Amino acid sequence: MDFLLWFMIGFILTGLLVFLLMKKRMETKLVHVKGNPDTEETARDTKHLVLWVWSVTGWGVASIALVVWWFNSTSG
Repeated sequence: MDFLLWFMIGFILTGLLVFLLMKKRMETKLVHVKGNPDTEETARDTKHLVLWVWSVTGWGVASIALVVWWFNSTSG
């Protein structure tokens, strides 16, 4: 087994674990934002939600790129 395979598996599993651990907190913030749309705390929570969505998207793109890279390096 090569290093790239283990790095890819570790990256994907670590990211998935972090995603699942943060999901409940982000759902709570979303409920708070929907319930209190005009407070200063809502602006901060909205910023955190947007940053979380961008981070999860970046993790997903990086995971896909790692899988493609691994398949490309092992099949060629």
